[in-house]
Amino acid sequence: VQLQASGGGTVQAGGSLRLSCAAPGNIFSNADMGWYRQAPGNQRELVALITGSGRTEYGEFVKGRFTISRDNAKNTVWLQMNSLKAEDTAVYYCKAATFFKNYWGEGTQVTVSS
Repeated sequence: VQLQASGGGTVQAGGSLRLSCAAPGNIFSNADMGWYRQAPGNQRELVALITGSGRTEYGEFVKGRFTISRDNAKNTVWLQMNSLKAEDTAVYYCKAATFFKNYWGEGTQVTVSS
């Protein structure tokens, strides 16, 4: 099972990026979808997650700058990132968490230049 993540890139501090992640329908419909990130030398950490019912949770560092959303008809989750900071530079990973198994996508690099 492969999650298709896209939208990473290089942006200046204060800018915005929108990440997207598509999953197979049979996975997506039963999954809590999340975005995690990992910077060099750091552990992977939660950025945001959204349950099938739309409940959201964010990492403390987000502080209102990011918004996670999902479209169950398109089997896609998005992460809108605004007011990006240099410390947001990391590889961002999409995760689908089902009752039985977690699925991870390949990461997408986000680089924020100061």
